[in-house]
Amino acid sequence: MEHLAKHYEVIVIGGGHAGIEAALASARLGCKTCIFTINADWVGDLPCNPSIGGTSKGHLVREIDSLGGEMAKAADKTMIQSRMLNLGKGPAVHSPRAQIDRRDYAGYMKNCIEKQENLDFKQAEVMDIKKRDDGLWELRTRLNTFFTAKCVILATGTFLGGMIHIGDVSYESGPDGMFPSNALVDSLRELGIMTRRFKTGTPARVNKKSIDFSVLEVQDGDEKPVVFSFESPIEACNKAVCYMTYTNEETKKVILDNLHLSPLYGGKIEGVGPRYCPSFEDKIVRFADKQRHQVFVEPCGLNTQEMYLQGLSSSLPEDVQLKFMKTIPGFENIEIIRTGYAIEYECVDPLMLKNSLEFLDYDGLFGAGQFNGSSGYEEAAAQGLVAGINAVHKIKGKKPLVLDRASSYIGTLIDDLVTKGCSDPYRMMTSRSEYRLILRHDNADIRLTKIGYEIGLISEERYKKFLKKCELIENEKKRVESIVFSPTKEINDMLVSRETSPIESGVRMSELLKRPQVNYESLTKFDVTRPDIDYEIFDQVQIGIKYEGYIKRQQAQVDEMRRLECKEMPQDIDYSKILGLRIEAREKLEKIRPANVGQASRISGVSPADISVLLIYLEKEGKR
Repeated sequence: MEHLAKHYEVIVIGGGHAGIEAALASARLGCKTCIFTINADWVGDLPCNPSIGGTSKGHLVREIDSLGGEMAKAADKTMIQSRMLNLGKGPAVHSPRAQIDRRDYAGYMKNCIEKQENLDFKQAEVMDIKKRDDGLWELRTRLNTFFTAKCVILATGTFLGGMIHIGDVSYESGPDGMFPSNALVDSLRELGIMTRRFKTGTPARVNKKSIDFSVLEVQDGDEKPVVFSFESPIEACNKAVCYMTYTNEETKKVILDNLHLSPLYGGKIEGVGPRYCPSFEDKIVRFADKQRHQVFVEPCGLNTQEMYLQGLSSSLPEDVQLKFMKTIPGFENIEIIRTGYAIEYECVDPLMLKNSLEFLDYDGLFGAGQFNGSSGYEEAAAQGLVAGINAVHKIKGKKPLVLDRASSYIGTLIDDLVTKGCSDPYRMMTSRSEYRLILRHDNADIRLTKIGYEIGLISEERYKKFLKKCELIENEKKRVESIVFSPTKEINDMLVSRETSPIESGVRMSELLKRPQVNYESLTKFDVTRPDIDYEIFDQVQIGIKYEGYIKRQQAQVDEMRRLECKEMPQDIDYSKILGLRIEAREKLEKIRPANVGQASRISGVSPADISVLLIYLEKEGKR
């Protein structure tokens, strides 16, 4: 028997990191929203690494927080160890990373969804989706219950057409033994949305009591842990220890002797795997000259004995996984709790999407997360947040939120996906941004909090605190410009001890801070007027002073990029009628339909000459 259960303004399909942020954003912005998940107990699951953040991913988490998302707060509440990565390099690539209690994290997110106003939370599998004549989207669940919505956000993760592979064993499944979502694939294809096959994987989880930690290298958390959210208390503590060990030639031999048993090399897996996070057997083949590989041993939580073996992702048979692990120091008596596996799933080509994450040809339908061809919890959450905001904006007749590449890593991520597409699961890296000195993790709030406030996801109280912080930064900049240090013996002794030249006349504090060898800490005893404020204020001022020249140069590049971004391109342009465009450029422009000239210039196959032709065309059309 069929019946219509309820109408919503926004429906989100999927309870992973993309779905959570999309649903919370939509509900918090005042739209009646419903989020569907196959299993309500596994909302916010971390089916792979029990961590949040990392290189460039930490930037995304802080940006999500600055726009009013939830991931950073959840990570801070459930953090068991914190580390800042890449401290040996410049501030552009410093990235916060935290080990997370994975069950506590999921519990936090589940509770957050359950108590959110305007948000209904339902355990149900969506089987069918179609557009009705009245413009609404209609969804049917396995129980033959119908729901309608003005906008739908597809955030299916790796559940869509999920297939697990372990050796010669393959079976339909979502991650972590969940049911897959298969019927929805056929429904999308009936709509005309063609999907493609991607693959990812995960290592075995093992029992802590079976590891000999005496031969492992200890990896402690930072002495001063850093939180993700600009709203969280700065104080944090490490509650767990991580470890590291290495594979060896014997491990390599076991892999090579059994490579024919891998579904990856036996032809069973059709999906394209992640380039920057390959399976262990793939690493052995691709890096044949390496004698050893790192293995990070990380706790899955405080109330479990499960340990995650980062670096050993594998789809080899269970007995082979056990055999190669036992060759690794400390793992001689290892016991597997969960066997590593590869999972194939369906996703779309993100070139089918606008930069608002709405489909080009399906009004009111949005995609987010791994459904869009990306990988990673953080990438998913970032897209979910943007999709949720833009679904609401569409319903309310507002202009979509489109973050450009110079505003954020979120903007870079989405622009890469919808402009360049991806041939394998897309992973964010600092090297993907041409503006990474401007897009640091430490200034995410300065870049994005105002936008979050204007959207309606940042509270008045938080915004006032943010404005106060900006005022303190400006005051401190003026202070260090005005203070002059005299060439005393004490200050010159300090400078010489730090292998920099002494001063012979009065020097401004700002000039001394420009020296690589000098920082706020080294000037403490001489800086008698220093205000009693949070160190993050000093950090912002110091970075701005030390990298002033580089930042100005990068800002000039940003200004030029934004000049082209301002030249909007109508979506109904007939590129076949623009004389002077090459055939390849016409085909690419017609497929992607860029929103502006800046986006068009980043499309592979569109040359500078093509851009010149477009600029001339737009100028002529503007005059008409």
